[in-house]
Amino acid sequence: MGTLHVRAERSIEAPPGVVYECLADMDQHHPRFLPEAFSDFTVESGGVGEGTVIGYRLTAGGRTRSYRMAISEPEPGRVLRESDTGSSLVTTFTVDPQGAGSRVAIETTWQGAGGVGGFFEGLFAPRVIRRLYLDELDRLDAYARGRAAPGRPESS
Repeated sequence: MGTLHVRAERSIEAPPGVVYECLADMDQHHPRFLPEAFSDFTVESGGVGEGTVIGYRLTAGGRTRSYRMAISEPEPGRVLRESDTGSSLVTTFTVDPQGAGSRVAIETTWQGAGGVGGFFEGLFAPRVIRRLYLDELDRLDAYARGRAAPGRPESS
């Protein structure tokens, strides 16, 4: 089929440092704003940023698949990457300053299947995953705003 690509982005009403901390801390923060489609989230090693390994199950489009993701930080504080250890799937989170808040993008690429199955994967999977990411970004916005509320330290 070729490479499939999904991207979703939105403004987040919290400073980039707070938002990035929420994304990078797989132990204390990241699982707290994931949509219900993500289940059985575990931290296998590490916990925050580079070198962390996580596992989870994702149910999307009526199918459930397990993932084991290795975390890297190509640009610490700005770009966080999750690479599936069992496939070509790579998800990148990018946090940029935007006014008093942030602009966050979630972008995933993977090699699609061939044949008829690949045709339908290319037709439906990007739309389903994009909706899931928009939900995740909404949840991240609410969570990060709570973390950045007055009286709370910017990161903890």
